[in-house]
Amino acid sequence: MATIAKILLSDSTSGTGILVVPTGTAGQDIHTAVSGSSDIDEIWLWASNIHTSAVVLTLEWGDVTSPDDLFKTVIQPNETVLVAPGWVLNAAKDVAAFASVASVISIIGYVNRITA
Repeated sequence: MATIAKILLSDSTSGTGILVVPTGTAGQDIHTAVSGSSDIDEIWLWASNIHTSAVVLTLEWGDVTSPDDLFKTVIQPNETVLVAPGWVLNAAKDVAAFASVASVISIIGYVNRITA
């Protein structure tokens, strides 16, 4: 029977937000998924924009070389939005992020680790 455990993002300190500093690839590390192919991480991420203008956030989902793995969201000033609603990943793939403006986006979230 499968089990589910809620865990912190691997690159978060004690569950706190992760500031997105890079403005291009390779992005700020957010989380490294579980290794192997039978277990999966269900990843939930929210991003908050403390800037006075809209900022484009790009998530690098598992790879930075394929456009299929880049997901962009425009985040309005003083807004927090869900940017990864339970997307899954495994095989020790990384989630990273960069933004159109440095150091104004913070990402927070958690992972439901599902083991077979």
